[in-house]
Formats: sequence, structure tokens, C-alpha cells
Amino acid sequence: MGEFKDHFSGHAGDYASFRPGYSAALYQWLADVSPSRECAWDCATGNGQAALGLAQYFKRVVATDASKEQIEHAVRFPTIEYRTETAEQSSLPSTSVDLVTVAQACHWFRHEEFLREVERVIRPRGVLAVWTYTGAEVSASIDAIVNEFYNADIGPYWPPERKLVEQGYANLSFPWPQLPSPRFVMEAEWGLESFAGYLQTWSAVRRYMADTGCDPVATIHARLSAAWGKGQRKVIWPQVLRAFRVA
Repeated sequence: MGEFKDHFSGHAGDYASFRPGYSAALYQWLADVSPSRECAWDCATGNGQAALGLAQYFKRVVATDASKEQIEHAVRFPTIEYRTETAEQSSLPSTSVDLVTVAQACHWFRHEEFLREVERVIRPRGVLAVWTYTGAEVSASIDAIVNEFYNADIGPYWPPERKLVEQGYANLSFPWPQLPSPRFVMEAEWGLESFAGYLQTWSAVRRYMADTGCDPVATIHARLSAAWGKGQRKVIWPQVLRAFRVA
């Protein structure tokens, strides 16, 4: 987790279109455990979906991302202020935010530097919440195709940071007490093409394409189509949340 590694700017539009949304109950819970609802910092905001969820509860949201292209594609809202900044060095004033959130991005950070930045910007009794999700669950037959694709077809192209996601951030250490939290899941009703679009946003798929010039999702499309059938299916992503009360 050294220098900023930009795996997503080249397809920021696809990322905004095909990444699943987080549960509305998550944002309600985060607002409830925050010391106040004045200001939240959504770090590594990507397409801004978490920032938009937070904006329903907080008077002001500052959303940052090291990728200028991601910021350009992020959803706009009157109380969200976007800034192109790294997780480790923001322009936020000291003790200025009640909540810091990181959605599916903490594995990319220089961890210790980020924690120092959180400690600088957060208000007393503020909350840091990081979350991640791993494989999508559709059906036994579809899941088997996707798991083989994930591990075998594009397995060598996953960056090493992906292991932290697979471990549910269990191996990331934080110096503050962890808050007990509910279990959240993400759900979407998707057709096959939306699901294929989601697969194409994976960093390993993009690295495979850059290396070989071929789209690996195309190689499994026929098998996926046969297993998928017609119409839409429910897609579920189990979510892992780790939240901490920063003293």
C-alpha cells in the first residue's frame, strides 16, 4: 500500500454505471452513531454514491478522491463538495468532521498515514467507518462460473491489495475501539448485461485487457447467458463493515 495506484480512472464512466449501491440502512446507522450530523468526509469517493447517501443525513459532505476522472463522473448534489485529494493528505481543517467513511477503497491506502489524517480531521468522539464487499451471489450455477473466472481466468491479474478485501479487512489494524454494528447486504435487480458490465469494472479484468488486448468477460458470456436465462435476477453482495469510535 505505497503510492496511489489508479485502477479505475480509465473506466470511471463504467464504474459509475455498473457498481452496486449500498443499503440505505447503512447511512441511517452511520448518522445515528455519529456525534453530530454537521460534516462527513467520504474518502476515496469514486463515483460519489456513498457521498450521496451521507448527504441525506449530514448538513455537509466533503468527498475526495485521488482520481480526477472519478471526481468528474461523480454524482452532483448541493451539499456535497468534491475535491481531488489523496486519503493521506486532505485539505480538511483539523477537528472538522464527525464521520469519516471509506467505501471499498481502504485497501489502496498507505494505512498508517491515513489513520494519522483521520485522527487530525475528526472531532472528539467521531466515527471512522470502512467497509468492503466481495463476491456477488446470484445462483449456484452462475456463482460457480464467476468464481472460476475470478480465481483462474483473471486470478494472476488481481493486485496484491485484493487479499485485504477477500479477508474482509480483518488484517487491517486500527487503534480505536470497534463499534458493534448490524450486518448489511447490497442488492440489485439486474439483467445479464448489467452484470457483465459490473464484471468489466474489476481491476483484474482491466489489467488483463491492458496486457492481452482481449476482454476476458467475453470468453464466459455464453456460459453466463445460458445459466442466467431471460430477464432480471437478484444479485446480492454480503458487506463487511468495521466502524470505530475515535477518542
